[in-house]
Amino acid sequence: MKIAEIRTHLLEHKLDTAFESASMRFDKRVHLLVEVICEDGTTGWGEALGPAGPNAAAIAVYAGWLKGMNALETEKVWATLYNALRDQGQRGVTVTALSAIDIALWDIKGKALGQPVSVLLGGRWRDSVRAYATGSFKRDGVDRVSDNAEECAGHVKAGFHAVKIKIGFGVDEDLRVIEAVREAIGPETRLMIDANHGYDTIEAIRLGQSAAKYGIDWFEEPVVPEQLAAYRKLRESQPIPVAGGETWHTRWGFAETLASGCVDIAQPDLCGVGGFTEARRVADLCTLHGVRLVPHVWGTAVQIAAALQFMAAMVPNPVRVNPVEPIMEFDRTHNPFRQAVVTTPIEHEQGVVRIPDAPGLGIEIDRAALARFAPEAA
Repeated sequence: MKIAEIRTHLLEHKLDTAFESASMRFDKRVHLLVEVICEDGTTGWGEALGPAGPNAAAIAVYAGWLKGMNALETEKVWATLYNALRDQGQRGVTVTALSAIDIALWDIKGKALGQPVSVLLGGRWRDSVRAYATGSFKRDGVDRVSDNAEECAGHVKAGFHAVKIKIGFGVDEDLRVIEAVREAIGPETRLMIDANHGYDTIEAIRLGQSAAKYGIDWFEEPVVPEQLAAYRKLRESQPIPVAGGETWHTRWGFAETLASGCVDIAQPDLCGVGGFTEARRVADLCTLHGVRLVPHVWGTAVQIAAALQFMAAMVPNPVRVNPVEPIMEFDRTHNPFRQAVVTTPIEHEQGVVRIPDAPGLGIEIDRAALARFAPEAA
């Protein structure tokens, strides 16, 4: 199945109310989908994590090598493209762009063989996963403490068993938010905190020591991802499990972090780590080092579908009667094209998401939605 064409689709929506993490401000939602088309007409879809424009540019560069290759030879394609730009980028945009292409090729492979990607990855261990609600950013013009508490209470009412909130805006203020959210969601709901690498080591340790009494499941991206020694020190200095990995790309990006004990929970993103091809290797590394894997998810229904296929195939570690099951990150911030890009939205029911079982990613793209949310249509 020779590859004939590669297209990128930029999606954009300006937000009425901007929101912030500790490291980024969002006044609009912008995401990039990639479409790979074979000579026989078979089409695969992928998504790239991160800045849409640079990702599109990198995909355009990769297209020169990609055209004419066999879409079913995913390992060969991955190695060819990675090696083509190895000297210029072993992580970052070159890998996030490659991730989108790889996901699209696995979508093609699944369609060609009439199987969901999860079966091709080795088998479906589950047909649904519990989801946790991600949100609680700092929104313009509102009191953050009460706003986050009210939002999280709403997630629990909707059926979510767990919520993740954004911190990194100052230890004292963050502790007030954590306390208010815990009171709002009750003692049984799982609570995670995500600093988006907004703290230095001293602040992160203080926050972890003070927040532990609120029953925190994990402390995500406490410091900048380059500071592996800081990750290790944080694990040693406070009791909350440490999580990270959405910006650690490929097996090489995870190898040292796992071997040197930086995290308790690894969070590779399918659309950033290198697609399915590389995520499998990261999963093996996690098993080798006894680290739990919980994928990071931030994108449209294309990324959601990819993450679900990967999670369906995640082998329980260890295999036992009642294993620790993976949980799905489910973005609850405003994004009108998140589900609009597919003909059948992937939504939750009381905090549980069904994993598509149709061939490939198990989704169909709504091309009218792509046109509606293209920048020139705004």
